[in-house]
Amino acid sequence: MKAPSPKTRAGRPPFRLATRALLASLVLLALPLFAGTEEAASQQTTAQGPQEPPAEAAPVAPPPPEVTARAWALVDLQTGEYLAGEGEDRRLSMASTTKVMTGLVAFEMVEEGRANLDEEVVISAEAASYAVPAYSNVGLFEGDVLTVCELLMATMISSGDDAAYALAEHLGGGVGDAGVARFVAMMNEKAEGLGLEDTRFENPIGFDAEGHHTTARELARTTIAAYEYPGFAEIVGTEEASIATADREIPLQNTNELLYVYGPAIGVKTGTTPGAGPSLVSAALSEDESYVAVVLDDEDRFNDSAEVLEHGFVAHDRREVVLEGERYAEAPVPYRRDREVGLVAEEPVQGLVGTGEAVEQRVEVMDELPPEARPGTRLGRVEAYVGGEKVGESALVAQDGYEEASIFRKVWYTAGGIFE
Repeated sequence: MKAPSPKTRAGRPPFRLATRALLASLVLLALPLFAGTEEAASQQTTAQGPQEPPAEAAPVAPPPPEVTARAWALVDLQTGEYLAGEGEDRRLSMASTTKVMTGLVAFEMVEEGRANLDEEVVISAEAASYAVPAYSNVGLFEGDVLTVCELLMATMISSGDDAAYALAEHLGGGVGDAGVARFVAMMNEKAEGLGLEDTRFENPIGFDAEGHHTTARELARTTIAAYEYPGFAEIVGTEEASIATADREIPLQNTNELLYVYGPAIGVKTGTTPGAGPSLVSAALSEDESYVAVVLDDEDRFNDSAEVLEHGFVAHDRREVVLEGERYAEAPVPYRRDREVGLVAEEPVQGLVGTGEAVEQRVEVMDELPPEARPGTRLGRVEAYVGGEKVGESALVAQDGYEEASIFRKVWYTAGGIFE
């Protein structure tokens, strides 16, 4: 079949062009209708006024984890602030978490010069008697010679009862129960010094005994005090190590499984006895936040501790609640009615802010400013509160200095006040 010639195809408008012409005509006819619709819509918008965006809901703090422990507590490692828990003030047995205080007292004695980490200790028959399967031990023999540091490692890493007894003997100043009793007295003295009203020790190891007890909250406070010593923090965060006697090397494996399975974990101590049940004091660090978790009598102590620590990271944020150099107040310059001096924070204040917690700054300015001041002169203070609790304060200093007013200005100021 022969294709149509170009002339024949030009005899009628192509379909596309015809369609466009028809659509254009329809649009022109519809313009008044659309214009009226737009005008009505405009009038409706004007009548209703601008629409406010929906208000954002206030952030809601995540609920604390469901923990199977008989008692538990979560505390900020940096400040000691109690954050969450259940049964946290209930007196309970503590098993080998006792050794947190054992280590604390030992490191305090070293710092005060009453002991030395390198001094040697000869293992007594009494200490070696704990190196049997009935106890948690590292296998010390009578006559073994180890340093105080090595005994601390065996006590805190592998929870060696034999090492803890030998350490208490030595630091208590005598072999056998007499030396141990003196060391336990130091433990109780330290607890009293920390203000721990529900903590009492009968031995340095953690054996169940009447009168040997603590609470989850107070055990956390003991741990925070121990973390003031870098040597303590280093030992409880060690996964594996070894100590050596004259004839053998003793491997040490940390009993705190959290160090192997939870990335932020940095310590601290396990404990298990029939009276206390499985217990754990743990600590974790991530960037600028760190927490201590205590679970007492908890069959799932490692998983529960990880959840408690994770709750700390999720539900809280450490940030500056007072900004260095920020202007928080103004005060009238003495004898100048038309001049004020700005008061800025001398240093930053950090606070742990929970989700939804209010942050507040309260300012106090000197009743009478000094006759003159240089930039940086302290003229007041700003206190920071999170959730109604004070978390710190900073001095308020003069942003700009001012000179003492002349006699003429003082007279003029006073006379102006009279006529006012």
